[in-house]
Amino acid sequence: MAAKNLLLLFISLFLTVNLVSAQLRRNFYAGSCPNVEQIVRNAVQKKVQQTFTTIPATLRLYFHDCFVNGCDASVMIASTGNNKAEKDHPDNLSLAGDGFDTVNKAKQALDAVANCRNKVSCADILTIATRDVVNLAGGPRYEVELGRLDGLSSTAASVEGKLPQPTDNVNKLTSLFAKNGLTLNDMVALSGAHTLGFAHCTKVFNRIYSFNKTTQVDPTVNKAYVTELRAACPRSIDPRVAINMDPTTPRQFDNVYYKNLQQGKGLFTSDQDLFTDRRSKPTVDLWANNANLFNQAFVNSMIKLGRVGVKTGRNGNIRRDCGAFN
Repeated sequence: MAAKNLLLLFISLFLTVNLVSAQLRRNFYAGSCPNVEQIVRNAVQKKVQQTFTTIPATLRLYFHDCFVNGCDASVMIASTGNNKAEKDHPDNLSLAGDGFDTVNKAKQALDAVANCRNKVSCADILTIATRDVVNLAGGPRYEVELGRLDGLSSTAASVEGKLPQPTDNVNKLTSLFAKNGLTLNDMVALSGAHTLGFAHCTKVFNRIYSFNKTTQVDPTVNKAYVTELRAACPRSIDPRVAINMDPTTPRQFDNVYYKNLQQGKGLFTSDQDLFTDRRSKPTVDLWANNANLFNQAFVNSMIKLGRVGVKTGRNGNIRRDCGAFN
């Protein structure tokens, strides 16, 4: 009987330890790679000094990763002859190479430290790097939860219908975010990431040239902004040409994105509809007037996003190369 009770105790302890180890926590690498965050930040800073594109590219890469089967660095995987990976789905072809390079450079920096080599997942590297680029652009610095493993699957087919589109309205956006356990408020907060970065001109053609059968221009777009957009994006523009998401402070992480929406200067339908729709408009107004409240909301939503689809145990591993399965 005593032996049986002892066995049950061991089983209970084993399950408890495994349950705890499966949960994300801030000091996950304290015993294996205690300087992980500083090493990653140094690599990110160096990359940002080389090109500002590092900042929006890394932030966008993180969203595209987490929204497709969770935050597991599956978007990093390169396609092979046998598998068309996530990054080669049409929705991901515009992901800038600087985002991928940021993760790879940070991985190289970690692997150069003996006790950190192959100890930190690419998913966690991307999570830390994303926090760092937000901060380096003037946004809040927040504590990140760590302990993700890298995913074991990456297919272009799995991307279909998972990512928000420029033409989405609040109904569609809310539905997409809800599938990841994220609320309307989370959606409005995370949309604030459009305070940084750029988009290809062709993504806004429908709003300034061919809105519907009765009008060329989306009536929710500020008239002066239409003039600016048409000047920057003539119909004959090279499809590779990009424009700033935020026409006011494109290199600064701030709440000006929401101020722009109040003025009809949201670049995409998916941006401007946040102000047009009565469900999200009060939040837009609130954050347009209070940067601190926006920053806190963004941090809270980023932490929630980082918990989506986390791989643990047999569902993942730590890749030796972020772009290839082990």
